[in-house]
Amino acid sequence: MARTATRNAQARKSLSEYITERFDDFSRSQKEVARYIVDHLDEAAFQTAEELARRASTSSSTVVRFSQALGFEGYPELQQAAIEEYRHKVANGGGNGNGGGKAETPLFSFDHSDFEASLGSDHANIEETARSLTREQIESSVSALANARRVVIVGVEQMAFFASYLRHLLGLLDIRAEIVASTNQEALSRLNRMDEDCLVVAISAGKAHPLILRALKLARHRRSRSLSITDASLSDVAEHSELVLYYSSNSPSYIRSNAALMSLVQALAHGVYAKDEAAHRDRIRAFKLK
Repeated sequence: MARTATRNAQARKSLSEYITERFDDFSRSQKEVARYIVDHLDEAAFQTAEELARRASTSSSTVVRFSQALGFEGYPELQQAAIEEYRHKVANGGGNGNGGGKAETPLFSFDHSDFEASLGSDHANIEETARSLTREQIESSVSALANARRVVIVGVEQMAFFASYLRHLLGLLDIRAEIVASTNQEALSRLNRMDEDCLVVAISAGKAHPLILRALKLARHRRSRSLSITDASLSDVAEHSELVLYYSSNSPSYIRSNAALMSLVQALAHGVYAKDEAAHRDRIRAFKLK
């Protein structure tokens, strides 16, 4: 009887909607599976339980238990629900994500190579990211960067590269920015100097690193503003950050796609530049002449 009630509830909603509504009921490891499926539906629809577990950094048994926690007999039933939702999105022109309207011509032919599949995924991620962001989100984030007296950018492991690149772009606009990329004493001292005039920018992929959450919680305590850039729409960072920008990172490869993240970082910097182009023009011109 309970499973019948569950199936009736699922029939009225998409798998992503059903998972999102039940998210708080899952265990910590099951939440990793939930985040991955919601944000990478097109991949989850065609992966085995073992492949999905590897992408979500968990075990195949957790994937099976997650399926059962949702009311499915097992993973194949969950996967069928993912396929149905994915087909519905494609039929309505949604592609990988949130878009609507008439479906566009694919970037490559159906029998594309693995190389082309990777490029095509990057292209789709940038488009999905652009469609998912609202004008209010963008303007609020750009204004926060432009008006901050001091910016602390937190990015760990591979995200440290994007933190460094954002600092470089802001530096060209004469905005003071510092990086926190590890838990060494010097990096932590930068966090401890946060105040009301500071903006904390947290860049993360997948499950948020403990340092990211620590920085955001400290920012709230110190009344600093905070902006998170993440590829996980159900990430913990959203609970602790004032502003959140989501980017898509779907990929057929063994690594996440960072194309949309790079575009988003550059677009934020350009937004700051465009707010007062006259003030920044000479400085940028001087840099180009070097």
